[in-house]
Amino acid sequence: MAGAAPRISVVVCTRNRPGLLTACLDGLLGLRYENFEVVVVDNAPTDDGTRVAFTAAVGTDERFRYVVEPVPGLSSARNRGLAEASGEIIAYTDDDVRVDTDWLLGIARGFARRDDVACVTGLVGSADLATDIEQYFDAKVSWSTSCAPRVYDMDPANAPGPLHPFTAGVFGTGANLALRTETVRALGGFDTALGAGTKTRGGEDLDIFVRILLDGHALAYEPAALVWHSHRSDLEELSRQMFGYGSGLTAYIVKYLVDPATRRRVVAGIPGGLRHAKQLDSRTREIPTAPKPEIMRRLRTREMAGMLAGPALYLQARRRSARASARGAQQ
Repeated sequence: MAGAAPRISVVVCTRNRPGLLTACLDGLLGLRYENFEVVVVDNAPTDDGTRVAFTAAVGTDERFRYVVEPVPGLSSARNRGLAEASGEIIAYTDDDVRVDTDWLLGIARGFARRDDVACVTGLVGSADLATDIEQYFDAKVSWSTSCAPRVYDMDPANAPGPLHPFTAGVFGTGANLALRTETVRALGGFDTALGAGTKTRGGEDLDIFVRILLDGHALAYEPAALVWHSHRSDLEELSRQMFGYGSGLTAYIVKYLVDPATRRRVVAGIPGGLRHAKQLDSRTREIPTAPKPEIMRRLRTREMAGMLAGPALYLQARRRSARASARGAQQ
């Protein structure tokens, strides 16, 4: 890539998980990249465990900063990181992720693929597949199924499926997501009615993918931008997560269904979207060491329950977000 390496602001949003954050920071300290900063956003903490873990992990390294976002919700935390960022690119990862040492080099490569690329996602490998629960989740999300780079835009010839651009899960995930800082600021940041910590529990990453594309930019999937994700190995935790994945998915879809500008396109693509969901579900049945049938039924039931609840949860979350914005404007 010609020219100086672009400055990248890495944002890690976390809440009450100091043990996971310590491992995440250890990976970030080993990054091979010449021009980056790291902003850890502690989202509505209930104690000082995250701050203590942060200080112990990074010491006096001036590339790392710790900030608190008092408003709960992943989108609010992501937006706080956006406000703090000094880089022309902002890269998000999660506290249960360990980045590859060349992760940011892969991010920069993705942005260099085309001048109109405003978003880059990368490959998310599984840190461990020791349990059947971890294998189920890995098959469900399909975050590491492709090692081929690809650039998406609104050209019909480049559409990955009939629901494009609303089958946003094919583009990547918020655990490994980078954006042009200027572009995402112009779009108003992340939707605070979506995401973990809100009623909808997810969907904010899917939403930003769609908004980037609808705004006329391109999105690059760059497998060289590699991170490793620690999946839930506990059934109760995964059950809660699957509910959130379901509710976040339908919440984000409803956002575009109630928008007259996108409603017709979403409705037209629903049959294809249902076929895509069925294909993903069939992948979990082909796992050599799949969980017991009753466990798989429980996980599917929780995900379906989330999907059914998502539309109402989104409308509730949108009203709450609007009220919070109004209060903020009056202060």
